[in-house]
Amino acid sequence: MAFTAALMLAGALFGWLRARSERDENTFREVRVSRDEVRVAVTATATVQPDNRLEIKPPIGGRVESILIEEGASAEKGQVLAWLSSLERAALMDAARSKGPEELRRWEELYRPTPLLAPMSGTVILKNIEPGQSFGIGEPLLVMSNRLVVKAQVDETDLAGVKRGQAAEIVLDAYPEHPISGRVKKIAFEGKLVNNVTVYIVDVIPDHVPAFMRSGMTANVTFVIESKPDVLVLANDAITVRQRSRTVLLRAPSGEFVTRKIETGVSDGRNTEVVSGLAEGDVVLAPAYKPGAKKASSPLTPFERIRGAGGR
Repeated sequence: MAFTAALMLAGALFGWLRARSERDENTFREVRVSRDEVRVAVTATATVQPDNRLEIKPPIGGRVESILIEEGASAEKGQVLAWLSSLERAALMDAARSKGPEELRRWEELYRPTPLLAPMSGTVILKNIEPGQSFGIGEPLLVMSNRLVVKAQVDETDLAGVKRGQAAEIVLDAYPEHPISGRVKKIAFEGKLVNNVTVYIVDVIPDHVPAFMRSGMTANVTFVIESKPDVLVLANDAITVRQRSRTVLLRAPSGEFVTRKIETGVSDGRNTEVVSGLAEGDVVLAPAYKPGAKKASSPLTPFERIRGAGGR
């Protein structure tokens, strides 16, 4: 009986020491209130696609004589993109060519090739033909786009923060060091399921399309919902939230830390705007946990990591 009681006492002591050791591993750091920008934003994955993709199909079947444009080049509406020969003209030119250059030149003047015209102003994004190749009626030879647009998949829970004309930042996965500014052009009225999540397609028009931007590229689009420059900010984990009240541990002139109630504004998920209760340069305490250490679960700790801090 005594032996069992001793084992229970030893187990309890071991548990207490272990819990105290884990709590002691939790340390604190000093955080200074500073002025900075707080930007509330929504981020979504996206794909670069043509705003208006147009396949250029020939009116006849035959052979390509020459191509006057390359992929990536711009063309104006009505511009000649290629010269085509019908099957009859191609056969006639081959026969004349076998009789010498003068005979070929004479038939070329008598029987002109058919031009392939650009139906709109834009950029050639795909070329399916080369000189000398044969083609059939209705076969797309070139593909044009009037401009590139970034189609973002915005979660339905974030859609309320996205408006037409709103500023957005585009970061291509292939060129993350070159962000591109843009504007929201259109928001889809019908959602679709992507991985069991309802998303809405939002078209973003780049303010400037760089030369390295290509159709089919993947990107991340950040929609700026609200931006407040030059405001007092504080790290979120330095704020304690209890019953809609927000407090911090502020270092007083005496050097001691006292509880101070504050009012907060918007939050970007990392930092929160401080509306009142603190001044620039004030020092407050925030938790700093050692790698692998467990957070203290004592109800007396003044730090509870807030979720969605920023509401008043």
